[in-house]
Amino acid sequence: MRVVIVTESFPPDVNGVAHCALQTARHLVDRGHSPLVVAPATAAGTGPGADALAPCPVIRVPSLPLPGYPQVRVALPSRRVAAAIVEHRADVVHLASPFVLGVRGMAAAARLGIPAVAVYQTDLAGYARTYMGAGEAAAWRRIRSVHSAADLTLAPSSPALRDLEAHGVPRVRLWPRGVDTARFRPELRDEALRRELAPNGELIVGYVGRLAPEKQVELLAGVCALDGVRVVVVGDGPSRPSLDQALPGAVFLGRRTGDELARIFASLDVFAHTGPFETFCQTVQEAMASGVPVVAPAAGGPLDLVAHGRTGLLVPPRDPDAVRDAVWSLAADPGLRTAFGTAARATVEGRTWAAVGDQLIGHYANVLAERRTVVAA
Repeated sequence: MRVVIVTESFPPDVNGVAHCALQTARHLVDRGHSPLVVAPATAAGTGPGADALAPCPVIRVPSLPLPGYPQVRVALPSRRVAAAIVEHRADVVHLASPFVLGVRGMAAAARLGIPAVAVYQTDLAGYARTYMGAGEAAAWRRIRSVHSAADLTLAPSSPALRDLEAHGVPRVRLWPRGVDTARFRPELRDEALRRELAPNGELIVGYVGRLAPEKQVELLAGVCALDGVRVVVVGDGPSRPSLDQALPGAVFLGRRTGDELARIFASLDVFAHTGPFETFCQTVQEAMASGVPVVAPAAGGPLDLVAHGRTGLLVPPRDPDAVRDAVWSLAADPGLRTAFGTAARATVEGRTWAAVGDQLIGHYANVLAERRTVVAA
């Protein structure tokens, strides 16, 4: 199968869309298929070696940084998308979180009569509320317009699927995300690292992710005030300067990836996620694979991932006192932390990228079969 993955983000970007697009490309190659990635150019440009570690060819489209959030690049109008689809002789066009570049991919696929599978990954309506204080209805109109043009929309969680259907998006199916259970595992717990992060033996509570307004990391302020607790923040983004003031005593490690990130995850005592707009929340799943109990908002993707009272605790969204109290209850009970962490690891052991990648290939096959049936009729 020849697949063109049109994605709004791709490594070296570090975010859920980029990671999922990379894992999709890897799995397609592993299964003998032929993917091609089309993505915005990075800040470093597209010189030799820029995508040397990619599992397949990558075509970069000129882009500009998003005003106020330079880590996010927005693709400029380009004929490269349609040309790439034609030259690759695509059987399917995969649209990863279509918004700007993906819309052009959708239009090109429609003109060429090639089926398109759109992967919903970003809560644009939630972002509209966060950054503009309004515009949620307009964001849903945009989402509905884009995804209604696809042969199939894949939602990463059951709450996301329900939101899409409630707002009139047709032909929606569930497709979750995988986790690398070989990389993220409890055995990587590092006592030397723990002493470095918490020299007085404090309980370590970690957050991993982008530092941006929609993530609401400032909700960890109450956790910072708990006796015997050290908050560790991994990630970068536009909220970094303000969080220095909001989270006194927290350790900021910046962006970490790969095996280093896995070692940090496994060395936490509790993982706390604060953002209420997650369509999935990959970092929650990576913490669970690392055998770490989770505190997360009872909204969006975490509702599918965290079994309240078994693998972690779900708390009301945007409630700093609830976050603090949940962390404190785990801090006071080492046996409960161990039980939650053990159950969390067991829960995700079957959620490999290979398993969910095969599900994706099944969705492609179904779309192609439906197209053939329509043509034959």
